[in-house]
Amino acid sequence: MELNLLLTALTLAMALSLRPWRLLAGGTRLTPILATLTLLPWLWALPSLHKMPLQLQGSGACLVLLMLGWPLAVPVLCAVGVLAALISPMSWTTALDLTVWLGLVPATLALLLGAAIRRWVGLHLFVYVLGRSFIGTALCVFTAALLAQASGHTLPGVDDSLSTIAHWLIAWGDAFLTGMATAILVAYKPDWLATWSDRLYLTK
Repeated sequence: MELNLLLTALTLAMALSLRPWRLLAGGTRLTPILATLTLLPWLWALPSLHKMPLQLQGSGACLVLLMLGWPLAVPVLCAVGVLAALISPMSWTTALDLTVWLGLVPATLALLLGAAIRRWVGLHLFVYVLGRSFIGTALCVFTAALLAQASGHTLPGVDDSLSTIAHWLIAWGDAFLTGMATAILVAYKPDWLATWSDRLYLTK
């Protein structure tokens, strides 16, 4: 609980210090924000709404990061955690846990991975879609799950080795959804992606 509060407070303070409200200028971020706040809380709350033998949740944080940028994604993901608690019987402690390990940690890892890809791989459409949104999502979501597991957030009634396999599989499910959504947005709604630029990624 204390670790989650500390990580949330530090991440949120850093994001707000970057004045994320500036990204709202022009209104292009409004639709992705509303879509995130409408759909993602239900994804996070799903295991609490239905009894499932394996309590696994999709993250969606990497797609939110790509659409909103890290400074704006952080407070939006915190709001998602609050909404997930309000629409389901989960406790506030569980909601905080989801906010950190399904939201803030994968989004921050995706930010760092994106910077590394731009630095050492380069700027290209294929690299953005495959590297950042597909493979990058799988790596970031899986790494966040391993970090959560190492900090004591284990799946109830499931062996750690089986939990690792389950997290690996769910990370690829998240990656397929993020990669598909990103490819569609690049083609039809590139202005919904704060991390995309035609000038940078469509150079000859």
